Amino acid sequence: MREALIVWGGWSGHEPEECAAVIKGILEEDGFKVYVEHSTEAFADPSIHDLSLIVPIMTMSKIEKEEVKNLAAAVQGGVGIAGYHGGAGDAFRESVDYQFIIGGQWVAHPGNIIDYTVNITRPDDPLMEGITDFPYTSEQYYMHVDPSNEVLATTTFTGEHAYWIDGVVMPVVWKRKYGEGRVFYSALGHVAKEFDVPQMRTIFRRGANWAAR
Repeated sequence: MREALIVWGGWSGHEPEECAAVIKGILEEDGFKVYVEHSTEAFADPSIHDLSLIVPIMTMSKIEKEEVKNLAAAVQGGVGIAGYHGGAGDAFRESVDYQFIIGGQWVAHPGNIIDYTVNITRPDDPLMEGITDFPYTSEQYYMHVDPSNEVLATTTFTGEHAYWIDGVVMPVVWKRKYGEGRVFYSALGHVAKEFDVPQMRTIFRRGANWAAR
């Protein structure tokens, strides 16, 4: 049986405990045995090297050097990472080692909660099969991203809330490798109810299963 670890905490505005419960349900539906922890100390545990998947939900938290060193080693050795929104993309601002794993870091969401479009750039990819461009209402994440990411979906900024980024095409969903580990990230998911959006939920489910060894 595949085993997954969800580690939640950080800024409460992203509803980390509620989102952890939603993701636990999704993974259990897909046959995972799921462990849930509420401290970054879990990342320092040697047993994480035996997992199939890790899901960090830790917006604006801090991670100790020994914790991120062990996490990086586990992923490099083949443990998968599946992350979303600020829980993974704005988790540890001071840790470049962590950002190197995820492949991006949030920097802004101009206009806060707005209506925008998610554009599927790789409809041929199994993670995106049957999904077409869709409207979305949430924070439109502006991120600094790794050029080695394999981008599956993007969004285009209008410049309405920051005129100098008019027309910028920003990755929303990507997958990548970190050593032997597979890393999946989606910028969608500001609060737990966004998992009720069928496309968002399906993309995360497929991404988590792809990342898990």
